Amino acid sequence: MPLSRLKATRRDALRLLAGLPLLAAAGPASALSTLTFDELYGKISVLGLEFSEKVKTLSGQEVSIRGFMAPPLKAEAAFFVLTEIPMSICPFCSSDADWPDNIIVVYLDEKQTFVQPSQAIDVRGVLEYGSWTDPETGFVSLLRLREADYASV
Repeated sequence: MPLSRLKATRRDALRLLAGLPLLAAAGPASALSTLTFDELYGKISVLGLEFSEKVKTLSGQEVSIRGFMAPPLKAEAAFFVLTEIPMSICPFCSSDADWPDNIIVVYLDEKQTFVQPSQAIDVRGVLEYGSWTDPETGFVSLLRLREADYASV
């Protein structure tokens, strides 16, 4: 049909306008996904922790999560542990069998100044899950953010 024969009616315009709030609510296609500590695991059983479908879906993608920086083991470390609540000592465990369900290891993209453990931070990084041993430190993690950076809230 030629464009000259197309005619928009008032009803067509109203249908178009009615759909705009849905488009605005969806946001841009490249919006950063946000995780919370409550969304990390689907279930915890006698067999251990099971990652949530959200974690599995977002693996390999950049995500954002808010938490607290546990005191680093040493000042020159290029990583830290993000915790759900402020901690006075590092909760990092020696094996994934003892892995707490409220921490994430954060590997920084570049060195940043560490913050006080009581300061809330937003961390952005590429999400990874599954048991992994850091070849430099020997630390074992189940959940990590790589190429990360953070900002105080």
